[in-house]
Amino acid sequence: MKNYLRKPGPGLVMAMLAAVTLVVSCKKDNSTSTTPVPDNKQKVSLYLSDDPGYFDKVLLDIRSVEVLVDTCGKTDDDNWSDRDRCWWDEDRHDRNSGPDSCQLWDSLDINPGVYDLLTLRNGADTLLAGGIVAKGTMERIRITIGDQNSLVKDGVTYPVKSIAGQSRIIVRVRHNEWDELSADNLQLWLDFDVQRSIIRTWNGKFILKPYINVFTILKMGSISGKVTPWDAYPVISIYNSSNDTLYALPWRSGEYKVRGLKAGNDWNVFVNASNGYQDTTVTGVKVERGKDTRIGNIQLHK
Repeated sequence: MKNYLRKPGPGLVMAMLAAVTLVVSCKKDNSTSTTPVPDNKQKVSLYLSDDPGYFDKVLLDIRSVEVLVDTCGKTDDDNWSDRDRCWWDEDRHDRNSGPDSCQLWDSLDINPGVYDLLTLRNGADTLLAGGIVAKGTMERIRITIGDQNSLVKDGVTYPVKSIAGQSRIIVRVRHNEWDELSADNLQLWLDFDVQRSIIRTWNGKFILKPYINVFTILKMGSISGKVTPWDAYPVISIYNSSNDTLYALPWRSGEYKVRGLKAGNDWNVFVNASNGYQDTTVTGVKVERGKDTRIGNIQLHK
């Protein structure tokens, strides 16, 4: 079953769109640099993106990023569900982070600080972390979170806490999910799903239960387009027959883009409209690896 985001009120959407000021810009590194990588090393670049939610801002305090490398080149068991990709480090024993002469946690370079996740949508991203690490198979990403996490909803700021004070997020990655620019130059996008990650408790507080997807540019595709008018406050759901569903909130111009889509001919674009405008659906959209599929502009009517 596909789960569509609920329709927002016009005031909430207007406030959210008005609040979008890039706190972290779409910063790129020299991933295609010809600078030689030292022997027994590899270059890693991690980008941060966002699957949006209905808040004015979501501010995440990121302190450090590490990767778990199997220096013997062994591959982990990849037979697991994407729902088991992400967890708090203290939630359960990670059998691959215990003592093992082949496994090494290696730190990446990062600009620590507070990232506004809602600025990173519709194809926007930022280089979160990168650097030279030990050569081997990439198995885990570990993100250390500080205590300056908050969200803004309807103009009111709320603190966001982790469950039981955890501070380190573990993201499991399959060995074949990385983009290989070369044998020793890897890149990956972390898509922070805000709608699933922020949970409101019975007493009106908000807690962080991270839900992070991963995608690549070379192995996956994207869909982009334009929906007008803006006062229809459109919410876009892009889904396929496998019940994979991603969302977009267009900019004020109506432009939107959703990345990280598997190649296939069975994608559909559902536009959920408000303010008296009619919903509409475009079916049978083809997505190709490494390409952006631009669909025709959608003009909504009452």
